[in-house]
Amino acid sequence: MQQHWPDRLWVVRHGESAGNVARDAAHAAGLARIDIEQRDVDVPLSPLGERQSDALGRWFASLPAEERPDVVMTSPYLRARHTAERIHAACGLHVHPKDFVVDERLREKEFGVLDRLTRKGIEQDFPDQAAFRRLLGKFYHRPPGGESWCDVILRLRSALDTVSLHHGGRRVLIVGHQVVVLCLRYLIENMTEAEILAIDAEAEVANCSVTEYRFEPGAGHDGGLVLHRYNFVAPLEEAGAPVTAEPDGPVGAR
Repeated sequence: MQQHWPDRLWVVRHGESAGNVARDAAHAAGLARIDIEQRDVDVPLSPLGERQSDALGRWFASLPAEERPDVVMTSPYLRARHTAERIHAACGLHVHPKDFVVDERLREKEFGVLDRLTRKGIEQDFPDQAAFRRLLGKFYHRPPGGESWCDVILRLRSALDTVSLHHGGRRVLIVGHQVVVLCLRYLIENMTEAEILAIDAEAEVANCSVTEYRFEPGAGHDGGLVLHRYNFVAPLEEAGAPVTAEPDGPVGAR
């Protein structure tokens, strides 16, 4: 019987971005708005994010050649693509950037009218949305013009179908965003809302952290992916690159 799932699947959050830095500065200063001018899709890595990506690339390069990714799927957002490119530049990948699969279904959660607002800004400019989110919770709340976690999960179901259809038996690296990492865990591990939100509450998904699955023939009816590690940051620590975990979007709207 043909194996539908990859032999190994790594899901990596991009390195620290200029948006993460600006958001942290706005929060520390008690500002309502995050001071960054680019579209979210165009926000680059910070200098630290580049170091983190390089460190992760060296970790992939330390693996035996037959265990490194041979398929790379990335969000179209600049910070995700550049993370994947820097992993490649550190000799961590067999796959050339021109062969990366850039998939819009892996993009960051869209925040709509809440984009670039801190918690203070959301409470100040959209108190009705702040109250509605408290009532519904982040899993179901969809801000005007934006997405809920459920919306992200819907597009990721399709992305996982593509992985199983085209990359069975391969070694696949996905480079995406914090909510993408969490929602993929929700799907692959067949979680409930309460289970994934409990994991989210324990700790932020660190920049350039690794979530890794391995295929096990005895898992499920036809075999399946089993979690091997989550939020793994040892490559950064070993390289002396500080670990960061600031949310990508508004403080109160992930």
